[in-house]
Amino acid sequence: MVALVSRTGRHLQRYRNGHRQVVGCIPYRYKVKGQASKEEEKKLEVLMISSQKQGKKGMMFPKGGWETDESIKQAAERETEEEAGVLGIVEQQLGKWHFKSRSQDSYYEGYMFPLLVVKERDSWPEKHLRQRKWMSVRAAKEACQHWWMKEALDELVGRLAKQNKEAEVVTLPCPRSLRCQSNL
Repeated sequence: MVALVSRTGRHLQRYRNGHRQVVGCIPYRYKVKGQASKEEEKKLEVLMISSQKQGKKGMMFPKGGWETDESIKQAAERETEEEAGVLGIVEQQLGKWHFKSRSQDSYYEGYMFPLLVVKERDSWPEKHLRQRKWMSVRAAKEACQHWWMKEALDELVGRLAKQNKEAEVVTLPCPRSLRCQSNL
């Protein structure tokens, strides 16, 4: 087993117009409720992590610096694995936000991506620095300490709702009152 280590330092950090560029993911999964013989209900859950800073309350989604030797998606995936210990499929960008640091007098440009989780590690680089917790979207919005991450979560929920609605339309059977081409 190879031990993963978090990257440190900012010598490869990307900046644009003096703003540090950070990337992150909203790890998500569908938890199935019910049994196969009954109607199954899929419930969306997101994974949040605690802050690394002492005394900071609230939760957030994994995020960190985008470095010059990696693509934006590679950086988002790396930060998520280092901070939350999950792997998955990085999907299309949710958006870009500009915000001011709460602890420093500096501005950031933040990019967020959805990450459909396919694997949860038992051990990861920041396991002893952070706690991770799966929660409902409602609980995540209450716990999240960053306004821009809440907006990214809203964007994700809207996107997934639209995808699920489109999937339902595609799989609807043809009503008997209409003559479908396969029934002609």
